Amino acid sequence: MNTPTATATAPIYRVGLLAWALLVLLQLAWHGWLFPARTLPTWLVLVVTVVPLLLPLFAIRNVRRALLWVGILSLFYFCHGVAEAWSAPGERVLAWLEIVLTVGLIAVLGAGVKRRRPH
Repeated sequence: MNTPTATATAPIYRVGLLAWALLVLLQLAWHGWLFPARTLPTWLVLVVTVVPLLLPLFAIRNVRRALLWVGILSLFYFCHGVAEAWSAPGERVLAWLEIVLTVGLIAVLGAGVKRRRPH
């Protein structure tokens, strides 16, 4: 039986949940502690970077759906990571970590797709 709680225990979804949590922690550390914004209030930057990642928690009862929303949102974070890796040498390691986490989330989504068998 494929219920949302049964799929939540699948190892691939655990990897996705871990990548999601690490992406949230990365945003907190990056924008709140290691490289806070100079021109904007830190709280505003954290609201813009962290809150969108917390919104899929409303769908956490269905882990696949929550990870789908995080995967869609992670496209923004992927673009941010690429832009920062290109333009900010001091933050390049964090940017690459952001890129790896977002690609990992998208890979989890692809690996979790059930393929239909041909008749």
